Amino acid sequence: MNILERFKLNEKKAMVTGGGSGIGEAYCHALAEAGADVAVVDINIDNAVTVSESLKELGIQSLAIQADISDENSVDGMMRQLMDSWGRLDIAVNNAGISHRDNAEDLPIEIWDKVLNVNLKGAFLCAQREARIMKPQKYGKIIFTVSISASIINIPHMHVAYGTSKAGVQHLVKALGYEWIKYGIHVNGISPGAVYTPMVEKRLPELIPVWEKLYPINRLGYIEELKGAVVYLASDVSSFMVGNCLVLDGGYTLI
Repeated sequence: MNILERFKLNEKKAMVTGGGSGIGEAYCHALAEAGADVAVVDINIDNAVTVSESLKELGIQSLAIQADISDENSVDGMMRQLMDSWGRLDIAVNNAGISHRDNAEDLPIEIWDKVLNVNLKGAFLCAQREARIMKPQKYGKIIFTVSISASIINIPHMHVAYGTSKAGVQHLVKALGYEWIKYGIHVNGISPGAVYTPMVEKRLPELIPVWEKLYPINRLGYIEELKGAVVYLASDVSSFMVGNCLVLDGGYTLI
């Protein structure tokens, strides 16, 4: 088969958590542009609906689903809605997450719990439910949004709970990749560096020029630059990749 044909996702059923904005929205569009039907999952249903409607203009099917991934019952409801509509799931992108900005000595335990519950527990809850669907199919692609903060101290941004949660997600990629490949389920991740997203530009504007000087490429990433990675991992081109993360960081972790 032609290499470009192997990137196509026609007739595949995909879902993206945190798909209502930022990186998740870019993933939704990337998968849809490659031919997949995409369920847009977000805690903000209005955002999910807006993205879902824009995807339908590409000629694919799309669902908008509201879910709080830190809540087990909400995750189960999300999966029921998906299966009631489509009956199967081929590609799952566990992207939803939150961050914070606190020095470790001042970090309220409530913030620690919230970040770990969404970023780590929520990622596992989603993956566990996704695998239960994919296992009988003997096929599936599960993709996590990790972060370079899983491996390094992402100076000058102090976010100990976020980095710890993402280190856990990075281990999930390895552990679940090992456990589930025997079922035909490929688990991998994408580890972005700082990216020009509305969240970064709104909440961390003073850090942008600092990062631009620290990154060897002299800028942050653009959301569009992550789209190829998710299509690669979602497609059969990545059939030999198991339990690893693609690092897209403009060279930041080289130094």
